[in-house]
Amino acid sequence: MALYLIGDVQGCDAALQRLLDTLAFSPSQDTLFFLGDLVNRGPESVQVLRRLLAYGSSAQCVLGNHDLHLLALACGARTPSAKDTVADVLQAPDRDALLHWLAQQPLARQLWVADQEVLLVHAGVLPQWSAADTIELAHEVSVELRQASGQPAGGAAARAFFQAMYGNTPNHWSADWQGAERTRVVVNALTRLRFCTAQGEMEFDHSGAADSAPAGYLPWFDVPGRNTSDITVAFGHWSRLGALARSDVLALDTGCVWGGCLSALRLAPGATGQGLNTERIAVACEPAQSPGD
Repeated sequence: MALYLIGDVQGCDAALQRLLDTLAFSPSQDTLFFLGDLVNRGPESVQVLRRLLAYGSSAQCVLGNHDLHLLALACGARTPSAKDTVADVLQAPDRDALLHWLAQQPLARQLWVADQEVLLVHAGVLPQWSAADTIELAHEVSVELRQASGQPAGGAAARAFFQAMYGNTPNHWSADWQGAERTRVVVNALTRLRFCTAQGEMEFDHSGAADSAPAGYLPWFDVPGRNTSDITVAFGHWSRLGALARSDVLALDTGCVWGGCLSALRLAPGATGQGLNTERIAVACEPAQSPGD
């Protein structure tokens, strides 16, 4: 049995097929953990969702910002932009089943590889949050999302949830936040975060490399004393960061949709007290869009 983390697929099903062939993936023996952004920008979002739905428990996912965007489009809370390529999902005869499956996926997962804890998110974790905090807050949002999405035909409840979800403020965490503000901070941290201050104030305008942080900001995983520094956090979202493998962070978005590669990381227990053994496997991808599109 093998465990694999896989970075942002973004509707590139042909690349995913090549990667799974390279891995010799067996749904009956192996488990894939996808780090969000399953859909959009690439040409085959509906095929990606159908594939993962068919794999059952062998494909475990967390939601990314593009996945949430698809759900918002589906209920009429947002309108498609020129960059969106999810019409194949929205017009599919099995649309309802695919969207229902997507809405059931969490915003964070926790797994153990032997004695090593691994926290899975799409983008990042605020420095004040522990792994337990992150899972609890992600669960709060998931309950709201599932309740809203479970209403007849998506309905007003789903539109209200997604309309309230969008926005850049508040840009920091407070346990006193309630309602839409609380949900928005959690969603933004888990699905959009790259840079923040040492106090956890988030910045959403910059998406460059880790060394391009605006003045006063730093990559979220380099904040001194963050409360998840004692475990491994795996994430995607940041294609200009690329592959990164440290004992405390594993980054897997290697820009498949932009013509980079689609990456998987095989996880295995290290020697006692030595954390994880990781092996990166990647396949080259044809560009579906360019970053400037």
